[in-house]
Amino acid sequence: MRKNGFQLKELIILVIITSLLTSLTTGVIMYNNSRITSHISGADLNQDENLKEFLKVYASLVGDYYQDIDSKGMLDEAIKAMFDYLGEDYTDYLNRQESDALAEKLVGKYQGIGVQIVDQNEIYKIFDDSPAQNAGLKVGDKIISVNQEDVREKSSTEISDLIQKCEGKVQLEILREEKTFEVELELKTLFVPAIDYQLVRGGKKTIGYLSILTFSDTVAEQVRNALKEMENENISSLVIDVRGNTGGYLSQTSEILNMFLEKGKVIYSLAEKNDTKVYKDDTNEKRTYPIVVLINEATASASEILASALKDSYGATLVGDISYGKGKVQQTKGLEDGSMVKYTTARWMRPNGDCIDGVGITPDVYIEMEMPTNGQEVEDIQLKEALKILNEK
Repeated sequence: MRKNGFQLKELIILVIITSLLTSLTTGVIMYNNSRITSHISGADLNQDENLKEFLKVYASLVGDYYQDIDSKGMLDEAIKAMFDYLGEDYTDYLNRQESDALAEKLVGKYQGIGVQIVDQNEIYKIFDDSPAQNAGLKVGDKIISVNQEDVREKSSTEISDLIQKCEGKVQLEILREEKTFEVELELKTLFVPAIDYQLVRGGKKTIGYLSILTFSDTVAEQVRNALKEMENENISSLVIDVRGNTGGYLSQTSEILNMFLEKGKVIYSLAEKNDTKVYKDDTNEKRTYPIVVLINEATASASEILASALKDSYGATLVGDISYGKGKVQQTKGLEDGSMVKYTTARWMRPNGDCIDGVGITPDVYIEMEMPTNGQEVEDIQLKEALKILNEK
């Protein structure tokens, strides 16, 4: 996810202030002709008849409406309406609380209860020393409701968002072994490591295992340090696990791929409004040992870029389930009041030219993982298959 972009709300406020200082009867908005984006300048906005109409309506309401108006609140709703009009899932206006939640996730911490949810409402993982663990929740539990709102038909992302938007505490209804019970949890600031890694020794081979949990702003450095430690132990191959990883910063994904790909190999392409750009590895660093990448239905966005680039440009083998299918890239820009605009600027294509949006990535070896039930752990047959493939190479 790229951090650059233009400040849409600041632009609207600037235009409004300027228009109120000039005569609306002239129909001209006067301010400098500086370029606001790569495609739009102040001069372009001066000629935008639709924007002039918007400003006339705003001025009429502020000046003549029979009751006092919260102009800031009205502008917030106007911005939200613009994003709603686009009808695109990943383009949105985030208020301050939502913006803070996204920022926390990308720096490796968040306000929550310490669970990872997959398959809609089933708990897949519980973090150590978390409110969920301390309350006795188990892997395999199903979340039926959040603050009495039924979530059985909601996605795992929607449920996570509902929990994180709660203030202070959250009440959950849990299904376990065909019985339901309620539990109240206090939300806590949790620090989630961006990676996990270990060595798997079997026979004459030592295989490295690297799980990338999120593409936060420090993940590339963590990956580099982990590779150094594992390669000092003479690993013969590597498993990269991005199951459940819903993405993060595109720049961090590229930096990680630069560690593996040969110089000149394609990482991805971006189809923007007026151009398509191809991004390639421009470093001399590379690796050559066999790699298997684990993916599942919750592998999304930056994780899919990593998996497809390793498949197409490195020759890695993909094992697991079909990925989520998020083939679009967003820019974000923080506004002065702490809110944020997030909007799609491009579709991305994998090195082979395919766009996976709405389709996902089909693994070379399809294995559907059995979900844990009744709090019992199940064998990780996807990881077992990955290790088998690497031991045979």
